[in-house]
Amino acid sequence: MSERGPSAIFMLKLFHLLDFHQGLRRRFRTRPSTPSGILLMSCGGLGDTVLFAYVLPRFLEMAHDGETVTLLLRGDARKMEFLFPPEITVRDVDFRRLAKDLFYRRRICEALFQTHYRLLVATDFLRHPYLDEVLAAACGAPESAAMEPRPWRKYDSTLRRNRRLYSRLFDSGPAHLDKVVRWSRFAEWLTGTTGPPPLARLAETHLPPPARLNAPAVVIQPFSAVKRKQIPLSIHQRIVDSLPAAYRVILTGAAQDLDRNPEYRVLLENPRVTFDSSTFEEVVPLLRAADLVVSVDTALMHLGIAVGAKTLGLASAAFVGEIVPYDAAISPENAHFLYHSMSCEGCLGACVLPPEMGMFPCVARLEGDEIINKVKELLERPAG
Repeated sequence: MSERGPSAIFMLKLFHLLDFHQGLRRRFRTRPSTPSGILLMSCGGLGDTVLFAYVLPRFLEMAHDGETVTLLLRGDARKMEFLFPPEITVRDVDFRRLAKDLFYRRRICEALFQTHYRLLVATDFLRHPYLDEVLAAACGAPESAAMEPRPWRKYDSTLRRNRRLYSRLFDSGPAHLDKVVRWSRFAEWLTGTTGPPPLARLAETHLPPPARLNAPAVVIQPFSAVKRKQIPLSIHQRIVDSLPAAYRVILTGAAQDLDRNPEYRVLLENPRVTFDSSTFEEVVPLLRAADLVVSVDTALMHLGIAVGAKTLGLASAAFVGEIVPYDAAISPENAHFLYHSMSCEGCLGACVLPPEMGMFPCVARLEGDEIINKVKELLERPAG
C-alpha cells in the first residue's frame, strides 16, 4: 500500500478506518453456523507456492475427520493450483485490488468472516500487516496460529500489535532460513509429528508422463517479471551455440514476454530454437522430458526441480539463505544453482545498489564462462 502523496495518505487512512469499522462490527455479530474447517494462508508468489506444495501434507494433519481444508493463495499464485491434491479447496485474493479497492476489500473480508473457519493458520514468515493480516483478522477464527513475523522496520510496530490476532505464535528461527525447513518446523510444532523436512521433489504418481520428443532438448526460461534479474541476451546466445548440433532449444515464457523483450526474437532465427508459451501446468511434460532446464525465473526454476527435471537456476543473491540454494536437507540431485555471492545477499530484492548494465549487481556479475561450463557439465552428467 503506497504511502506517498496527500491522496495516497488519505486513501490509506480510509482503508484503516474501514478495517477498524469492520473489526468493531465483527466483535458484536454472531454467526449462525458452528465453526468448521481450516484456512491455510499462503500468500507468497508462484515460486513460494511450488515450495509450499512439499509441506502442505504436514499441515493437513490438523484437520478433523471429514473437515474441509481451504488454501488461500494470492491470485497470481493460483497458476500453481494443479500441484495440490484435489480434496483441497483453493480460494484466491487479488492483493493489488485488496490494497486499492475499498469495496473489494470489504467484500473479501466479509466472505472470510461468514465462512466461519474453526482454525486459521497463517503460514507466511513475511506478512504485510495491512494485507495478509487484514485477511487473518477478518476470519475471526476461534483458533489461530502463525509464526513470529519476519522483522520489517517499516511495519515492526504494527506487526507487534497484530500479534494479538493469533492464539498461538511460533518462533521459527533466524531471519534467513530455508523456506521449506522453516515451514517444516512450524508444521511439526503445530501437529507434534516429528521428522526431517521433505525432499524438494513431487511424487511421480502425481505427475503427468514426460513428453515424447524427437531430439534431445534444453529448455530455457530467459525472462523474469523483474527485468533486472535477466542475464544478458548474449549469454543465452552462447548457451545455444555451445550445444551439440542434435539438440533442440525451447524458450518458455508467457506470450507477452517476447513483446516486452523483442530483442530476444533473434534467438528464434536459429532453426533449432522454438518458443513455447504453455501455462505452468501444460509445460510440466516438456520439463520432465528435457535434458536440462535453465531458468532465470524462480517460478519455473522451482517447478523444474519439483517435477524431477535437471534444472539450473541462474539466480540473484536476493534470496540466498531462503531459496537459493536449497538447504542440503531438502535438495534433490536434480537441483543446481549459480549465483554471485554479495555482502548484501539475502536482501529479498530490496536492492540498495545502483544497477549495472541494467541488472542487479549480483546478476550482472554472473560469469558467462561459468554458466556455459555448468551447462556442459550438467548435460554430460547422468540424469539424477
